Amino acid sequence: MKITISPELKTKLPNFQVFAYSMDVSVKNTLEVEKMLFELKDEFNNKYDITEVVNIPKLKHSRDGYKKLGKDPSRYRLATEALIRRLVKGMDLYRINDVVDLGNILSAKTMRSVCCVDMDKICGNIYIRIGNESDDYYGINRGHINITNMPVYCDEIGPFGTPTSDTDRTAISNETKKIIVMLIAFDDSEIEEDCELLISLYRDYANALNIEKIEETL
Repeated sequence: MKITISPELKTKLPNFQVFAYSMDVSVKNTLEVEKMLFELKDEFNNKYDITEVVNIPKLKHSRDGYKKLGKDPSRYRLATEALIRRLVKGMDLYRINDVVDLGNILSAKTMRSVCCVDMDKICGNIYIRIGNESDDYYGINRGHINITNMPVYCDEIGPFGTPTSDTDRTAISNETKKIIVMLIAFDDSEIEEDCELLISLYRDYANALNIEKIEETL
């Protein structure tokens, strides 16, 4: 499998990068991950005020990226910003399963959007481009979303993810055995540390095996 970012997207956002890993996992619900979610809420609630969220450097880079593409980041909020806002307000994160929840933990800790999908539901290679008006897109628990002018992750079937919301088509289920985790970067700060955290979280808490990096191609 390969990941390619469209020349148009790279021209408009030169620092846009995707760091993706495939791995075998066990889908379960453990008290360890549930505890991490609670600790995350306390950490963010004590660290930030809601008025400060848009100026957190990594979130600001992501919001500025949307603006450069012509998308309003306040109306079409990035998933990581929505998640962090929820934590800062002292609200619990929704409990799904360890694989999905670790993606949310990773997103909060790195302040980057994370796409976690069932690899067996991906058809062919992954191509990341700018969304257009012909894209018909339904986000998980979001209904129809206008994804024009935002980064869109596609396979041979069509779009399956954006930094705002992923789709049901490639969602993790109890039967999932192999996943792809994509870390979306609008800037080049702390990349190595963020990728190391991705690997350690899934290795330590989802029993991830056969972890392999999916290289980005030109």
